[in-house]
Amino acid sequence: MANSKQQEKRIRQNEKRRTANLRYRSSIKTLFRRVEEAAEAGDADALAARSRELEQLLDRAATKSVMHKNAAARKKRQLSRIVAGSTAE
Repeated sequence: MANSKQQEKRIRQNEKRRTANLRYRSSIKTLFRRVEEAAEAGDADALAARSRELEQLLDRAATKSVMHKNAAARKKRQLSRIVAGSTAE
């Protein structure tokens, strides 16, 4: 329970940030799943579009400190392996 106006404001701010961060993380997981589905289906156009969208989202999340920059880089590397693996087949 907040004891001052400053604490009440901090609680409101943290709640906004938490929901925004949750949206980022959820979107990243969903896009990863869609990229993997496109790779399995062999749909090159969908794979290129989804991977580009996911890479931009990862960069944005790292910039806004939703995730650590190294975590974003690791996920981008995983993404590149999925894309490279599907084009090699």
